Amino acid sequence: MKLSHLRQITDYLKKFRHINAIHRVADSVIKIVFNGDEVFYFNMQKGNAYISKCHHEIRRSKVYQAPFDVILAKRFNRSNITAISLYNDDKIIRITSSLSGAYKAQETVLQLEFTGKTTNVIILDHDEMVQEALRHVDAQSSYRVVKVGVILLPPPPLPFIPKEFPLDDIDAFLYEICDKEEQQRLIQVKKQKMALLNKKLTKLNKAFSSLDDESILSEETEKLQHIGNLILANMHQVKPYVPVLEIDDYDGSLVKVEIPSNLPSASAISNYFFKRAKKMKQKAKNLHIERDSLREKLEHQRHFMDAVESAVDVSKIQLLFPPRQQQKKVKLNESYEIFWIEGYKVMLGKNERGNIELLEKARARDIWLHLKDRPSTHVIITTDKQKVPENVLYSAAKLCVDFSVFGKGHYEVDYTPRREIRIQEGANVLYNNYQTLSVEKE
Repeated sequence: MKLSHLRQITDYLKKFRHINAIHRVADSVIKIVFNGDEVFYFNMQKGNAYISKCHHEIRRSKVYQAPFDVILAKRFNRSNITAISLYNDDKIIRITSSLSGAYKAQETVLQLEFTGKTTNVIILDHDEMVQEALRHVDAQSSYRVVKVGVILLPPPPLPFIPKEFPLDDIDAFLYEICDKEEQQRLIQVKKQKMALLNKKLTKLNKAFSSLDDESILSEETEKLQHIGNLILANMHQVKPYVPVLEIDDYDGSLVKVEIPSNLPSASAISNYFFKRAKKMKQKAKNLHIERDSLREKLEHQRHFMDAVESAVDVSKIQLLFPPRQQQKKVKLNESYEIFWIEGYKVMLGKNERGNIELLEKARARDIWLHLKDRPSTHVIITTDKQKVPENVLYSAAKLCVDFSVFGKGHYEVDYTPRREIRIQEGANVLYNNYQTLSVEKE
């Protein structure tokens, strides 16, 4: 951020008197709640540090419990601000505070340094001694050591006079920063996820295009059966352990057939060809099952890619790619997808078999969702008997739409407890007592 902007933001922050909450929401992002409900995000990434306000809450990627986070919470949660200033007329914001209700007032300094490669967050006491820091710096890396128990030296003065860039509306400026950063991140995440999905789509298309043709398999089956019958009809002429068998066909023409050299008799050779013919026939018979399965996987994959492409923020994409469990290997179910929305397990059928499986395993109070008056995937929210929040219902309904239809539009999704569903045939159901959500697909 420009020094001029930081100076103006610092003046803006001086109106606040309390820090209600402070914690990291990402590795380099600190969330500070001032005066009860004024939320600011301090992104302290090296080379790209900035302050922003967002229209939506940025949730924690995990709960941080490093020494820095423990001290940060201990010294600044529910604290009173005694001073906010721009330190040394540099890109360094200092927030000095003391704990409210403490027996003895103890001031602590939160120093936010937006200084390019040396960007850091440092917690200091009143003697300028480092209590903790986001990034520790040793003497080999810099003359300015950042270590617990060491006095922090001031940075060198700026070698130039910075230009002024006046801001008309600080709030609008901070919201715009968040929107721009979120948009750039959205583009990057989409690109990354679409590359993975395209790779899987290519693999599925390759598998589909490499499927055999039933007519060719049928011809091969007949040919193998014919050779087996010829061998049975001419067993007296067949010699064991020969690599190439020459035998007369029924019309008198000569037939040459390569055979494994380890077959000890004519009957073993004929059985070899009959077994191959039986396998080929079975393969031709079941080929439509494999073809239908691949078609369903391709359709599901295209819906998945469409859901990623139409996502308007990163959180929607993250919902589609829940983190993998590292503790134990869980075999993925080929019939349905599993998502997690604010701790609720949401299952989505990939095909008719998956829809049937979800209907069978859902419990009475689980919530079932389906597009109104049209074919769609079935979605189940597991509830453990608790009431499902509206935003979780809407997110599940959005999944139902994204994985059922292509294209923008307004769609309605019915939902009801599983106990209200009556299975008719396959995945076809009847239900009466239900509610409906409206979902916009952008």
